[in-house]
Amino acid sequence: MATTQPTGGDRAVAETEDRPLRIGNHELTSRLIVGTGKYDTLELMRDSLAASGAEVVTVAVRRERMYDRVGQNILDYIDPSKYLLLPNTAGCYQAADAIRVARLGREILRALGNPGADWVKLEVLGDSKTLLPDPIATLEACQALVKEGFHVLCYTSDDPIVARRLKMAGATSVMPAGSPIGSGQGILNPNNLRIILEYCKEDDPDYPIIVDAGVGTASDVAVALELGADGVLLNSAIAHARDPVRMARAMQRAAQAGRDAFLAGRIPKRLYATASSPEEGVITTRPW
Repeated sequence: MATTQPTGGDRAVAETEDRPLRIGNHELTSRLIVGTGKYDTLELMRDSLAASGAEVVTVAVRRERMYDRVGQNILDYIDPSKYLLLPNTAGCYQAADAIRVARLGREILRALGNPGADWVKLEVLGDSKTLLPDPIATLEACQALVKEGFHVLCYTSDDPIVARRLKMAGATSVMPAGSPIGSGQGILNPNNLRIILEYCKEDDPDYPIIVDAGVGTASDVAVALELGADGVLLNSAIAHARDPVRMARAMQRAAQAGRDAFLAGRIPKRLYATASSPEEGVITTRPW
């Protein structure tokens, strides 16, 4: 397997075949992580999860979020033998609240016998309008949860300095937002994502960077993986699509296409045209 060294902010990679994505103790084939919120019905959620091909499903574990509006338990529609559950601290605005919710998630998954009990997707939000992370509270919670033995996947902004600090604090994965949660704007700042990839993978090329939030359609997933991200976490783009199952299927295909494109290596961008056919032997008279 041949691998070239990084050049600038890009990682040029040539491989005969892809390696599975490793996050903590978990090895994954799919590079999509999908959420379970905002679906019209739990049956639609179940079918969309299956169509996405995802192996990891993230679930908000606050007690009031475990049941839908008619009292159905979301876990009854997620096969624990098929999916690895990733508990998240969605809706927390204080480090202490996020730590408490993470512990609750661990106990729930331990009771279910699901191996996802050893990790948590950490979200500590700064305000309810932007849903952007509070960097200070996120760092505080990350440090505390790492000390308690959690594998922490940290939702963060696209600030490279904050991302590097979270990795230094022991985060198993840094998860920069492509754009605000649920906005569907895709990746607004690809340059910052490139810098995050460079900083966090400088001494560990396999350190997982997962783009989290802002995906609107399949091309956004492809772009994230073409840039070198190791995976994408999404929810609203599927759940709010006109046809969620079809969109989930599109996301699966986009993830594979984006990863293949990254591994294959794109051609350089040029100002002028470059003929794709050889010019030798061509009979022609140029007007200049």
